[in-house]
Amino acid sequence: MSLFSKLFGGAGGSEPPKQESTIYKGFTITPQPMKDGREFRLSALIEKDGQSHHLIRAETLGSEDAANDAAIAKAKQVIDQMGDRLF
Repeated sequence: MSLFSKLFGGAGGSEPPKQESTIYKGFTITPQPMKDGREFRLSALIEKDGQSHHLIRAETLGSEDAANDAAIAKAKQVIDQMGDRLF
């Protein structure tokens, strides 16, 4: 990688890391934390049978791991409350 690419954010490493998915009651939950300054906003993708719902909440957490854990917990809560009506 050239010096200019390193300085100005070249193409290397621009893909966000793929998060580990969790299966819950037939739904696939994939945390997708969104960087917001020094914190991470709670966000997850909920999928089932080819349908998807992007869950985004206002909460921000200090670490990516904490945001992932909170996103999974919140997605499970939404699934319990809404079920298939989520789509």
